[in-house]
Amino acid sequence: MQLWVGLGNPGANYRFHRHNIGFMALDRIAERHGFSPWRARFNGEIAEGKIAGESVLLLKPLTFMNLSGRSVVPAMQFYKIPHEQVFVFHDEMDLPWGKCRIKKGGGIAGHNGLRSIRDLSGNPDYWRIRLGIGHPGDRALVVSYVMGNFPEEQRKDLDIWLDHLADESVVLALGTPEGLTGKLAEKAGLWAGSQVKEEKLEGVALEKAIKEAKALHEKEKKIVEKQKFIFDQQENVDNALAAALKAAQESKTSK
Repeated sequence: MQLWVGLGNPGANYRFHRHNIGFMALDRIAERHGFSPWRARFNGEIAEGKIAGESVLLLKPLTFMNLSGRSVVPAMQFYKIPHEQVFVFHDEMDLPWGKCRIKKGGGIAGHNGLRSIRDLSGNPDYWRIRLGIGHPGDRALVVSYVMGNFPEEQRKDLDIWLDHLADESVVLALGTPEGLTGKLAEKAGLWAGSQVKEEKLEGVALEKAIKEAKALHEKEKKIVEKQKFIFDQQENVDNALAAALKAAQESKTSK
């Protein structure tokens, strides 16, 4: 079995964010390949199906991006899926809009979702399908950029791109993941026409954009901290129940 993970944030407010392109990719794959309906499991949503005869489990973590590992790692452990059979679809600012690259292991380029998976699994050697969203041009605008919606002029081409990504993802199931980049490059002209011109911000406009970006970052940080607290509390309860069950079994055995 292979595990295909799409990274994103849960909730309607995040649906069209650039940061959520991993969710979009998995939704399109599930649709194009006739997967089962999505259902809740592993602190996320899963769908099951086959591609090219290979069993594939799709997983969208609902933990918020920064805690993605708390969904991915339990799924890997339950199904005993090795790292080399894990494929993570995520947004990539270091690639121009519409470009796709795939690599196994390596650095995380500051991506918090990848960091969480790496830290909790203890191994960086899973596959990353890097989906280019472009860069805002100013580091101070990164948060507001990735947490912003794809603009209208890109929506149609995004739809075409996702269709082709879903269709060509069969190479992952066939065991030739490196072929995905070439397959998509052959069709890149179909969605390359909607490059959004970078707007150069200066003076008051730049200060305002940076202020908004910082506020958005703080808001996201608080949400993640709250979610982490909930998960930690649940883990404490689970550990206490496990300890109580073990003590009861030992007491029963000693009698």
